[in-house]
Amino acid sequence: MNPYRALPARSFWRSAVAEPDMLAIDEVWTPKFGIAQDDPVLTAGSCFARHLGPALRDEGMNWGEAELPPPGLTEAERRARHFGAYSFRTGTIYTAAGLRQWLTWALTDDTGPDEVWRDGDRCFDPYRPSVEPDGYDSPEATLSARRSTLAAIRQAVSEAGCLLFTLGLTEAWRDVTTGTVYPVCPGTVRGTFDAGRHTFHNFTTAEVHRDLTAVVALLRAANPRLTVLLTVSPVPLTATATGAHVLTATGYSKSVLRAAAGQLAQEHDHVDYFPSYELITGFPFRGVFFAPNLRTVTPAGVAFVMRHFFAALARDPNATGPTGATGIGATAPDRRADAPDGGDLFCDDAVLDHYRAG
Repeated sequence: MNPYRALPARSFWRSAVAEPDMLAIDEVWTPKFGIAQDDPVLTAGSCFARHLGPALRDEGMNWGEAELPPPGLTEAERRARHFGAYSFRTGTIYTAAGLRQWLTWALTDDTGPDEVWRDGDRCFDPYRPSVEPDGYDSPEATLSARRSTLAAIRQAVSEAGCLLFTLGLTEAWRDVTTGTVYPVCPGTVRGTFDAGRHTFHNFTTAEVHRDLTAVVALLRAANPRLTVLLTVSPVPLTATATGAHVLTATGYSKSVLRAAAGQLAQEHDHVDYFPSYELITGFPFRGVFFAPNLRTVTPAGVAFVMRHFFAALARDPNATGPTGATGIGATAPDRRADAPDGGDLFCDDAVLDHYRAG
């Protein structure tokens, strides 16, 4: 007798992966904690995270949107101003350091640097440069809008049951003057690049783990009931500033994020990891859930990920979430993925493709 004789079929490659049809691969996630259907769930993170909130809402779960759009906006206007994509109107948050920065500002007395970027007579927030596409009338209006978002984050965190955060990148640009991290390189989406001030940094596993640990501490101090569910975006890097091939740079980035998230989940009962990354990029799935650009996850891919999410919650005897997700189309696809921009409106790093040679 040995320990392997008592393991379930999902523990063995042949029975769990090689023999089933790829769409029948199951039980890839065993939730550590349940998520009740009326439990407020917050979503934030990389551009893949924009699919998760609407999918939760469509399944009847209580997805929290901290800032609602003002009345009278068209769907296109709401989209352009980043309403309905994430729980927080922060824009895309690619890194653990970025999330730590936003939560530190929201949950302490710090509101961040008062610097704004100018484009003609319009002002933009350096830490969410694409959220208000037409900018603001003045620096005061720019910073006032940020304070409103920070207040909304603070309120949402205090009431939430779970935060689902999607890690996207390890590569980031930092401001050596303020010590802050930007969501995208200055001089791309907005702003002006200053080589003496703006420095590139590629986070290590230890650094990502450090920032995630601080994130969890901030959240739990504000709301001791809050659980944290981490996942890694399957969307590859649009470009790398490391000098390496973008394929190997993507491998580094995703490996670091996966390792840090997994370590944190092992260390805390109130932190878990959900395998979005594995469900899309795992080679048993043969890349079928990527669009022809090999970057954008298709609506079918999003539905496949969410089917596993909801099925696992339904299977968990401790969970009280929805039970209706039984097929690949069980979750309504996010129509943003069918938009002319391929869904890249919410991906600040997509602009980097414009700078490629040729």
